Amino acid sequence: MKIALKPLLVILAAALATPAFAAGNTLIGWAMLPAATFADGPTSGQFAAANPYGTHLPPYADLQPVQGFSAVLAGPEKDTFLVMTDNGFGAQANSADTLLRMYALKPDFKTASGGTGKVSAVNFTLGTELGRFSGPSRITLNDANQKLGVTIQADLDNYYNDPSKPAVDPDIKFGRLLTGADFDIESVRRDKNCNLWFGDEFGPYLVKTDTSGTVLRSEISLPGVYAPQHKDVIAGSAIANLGSSGGFEGMAINRRGDKLYTLLEKTVTGDMAKTLRINEFDIDDEAYTGVSYVYPLDSEGNAIGDMTAIDDHRFLVIERNGDTATSGTPFKKIFIVDIQDVASDGTLRKSEWVDLMNIADPDDLNGDGKTTFTFPYVTIEDLLILDAQTLLVINDNNFPYGGGRELTSDNTELLKIRLAKPISGLGHHRHAHGKVSANRCEAREEHHDRR
Repeated sequence: MKIALKPLLVILAAALATPAFAAGNTLIGWAMLPAATFADGPTSGQFAAANPYGTHLPPYADLQPVQGFSAVLAGPEKDTFLVMTDNGFGAQANSADTLLRMYALKPDFKTASGGTGKVSAVNFTLGTELGRFSGPSRITLNDANQKLGVTIQADLDNYYNDPSKPAVDPDIKFGRLLTGADFDIESVRRDKNCNLWFGDEFGPYLVKTDTSGTVLRSEISLPGVYAPQHKDVIAGSAIANLGSSGGFEGMAINRRGDKLYTLLEKTVTGDMAKTLRINEFDIDDEAYTGVSYVYPLDSEGNAIGDMTAIDDHRFLVIERNGDTATSGTPFKKIFIVDIQDVASDGTLRKSEWVDLMNIADPDDLNGDGKTTFTFPYVTIEDLLILDAQTLLVINDNNFPYGGGRELTSDNTELLKIRLAKPISGLGHHRHAHGKVSANRCEAREEHHDRR
């Protein structure tokens, strides 16, 4: 029988191409929140410098930027998520008018079978869709009960206690709302009692709140570690041994919801180069246990973006450098570490699970004309396990700055990644990461302060 060679080659090529995609991690959902997404609130950006691209220039009158996101939790309903904004514009000195908030959102992921790729605001407690990021979509961190041991902007008449600067917004003063000059929150977890724990970089401190974002107790320091903004360094009773913006970038909570694991972003002075400390914290005792581990970075200059628990001893960690598609060679990867697997020198062994610069995208979900997806943003700081085979990953867009994909303010992209190698021990159910589910905490959220 005579065989047509060209059609046969086409069939063979297609057959070979399919397993190639199947063998790697694959993008199965993509959504995008535009950079210029705002919510109501006090005027922000009064102390922020313009970005070099000339886009979305501050200040923002009677507006608060909804981004960038530095942590994510499961939301109250299926396919909804709670995202945490960080300190605002990247430094203590430029973020005094930026509120510390968490928002609820729902992405309509673009998939092989449809979807718009748009992101909507939803009610923080109920998960019902809203027309915009208004009061019901959020909580705002506050010290209404005056529990904190540090001075906050709400205590002052003028921002930064400087008479030459604008008066502190009345809403901030009245509600004792927390700002990006008070704390640089970079991580959040929900414990077994439904309380929220925020990991800060200025102390570094742990800040405990109820479900409405109201602080429940004084901030908790990591023993022996001091960032330049720590209250003891400012008072002259301690010397900084951790660089600025080097605090709790990552923080996980075990499956039982009774232990936090804080991961520093920078190396403590005197520690081995290319290593970061992980410290165990007991929720019931509200104290560090003295147990610690060492996370090894791949390269000098790398940092971590997030850490989330698989179970009581395994964790996923995002590690990245500061390079982007517009400068340098981006390194953006997800590793698995196990605190029961420690090398002889005391460091954790890690296994690469996802290369975020090399993800199969056979359906070109982000519409860039390519079948390989890359995620080259400066900071990638949001990681959630959806099930044993699926991760949610979101970038912190550092609004209004950027340069991740192009020389402009970055958008926020939300990814669903199907893992080539499922995470063992999880099965196919939606995984709660040791936190009480949002539904179980819903009864305690009836009195949200949705400022």
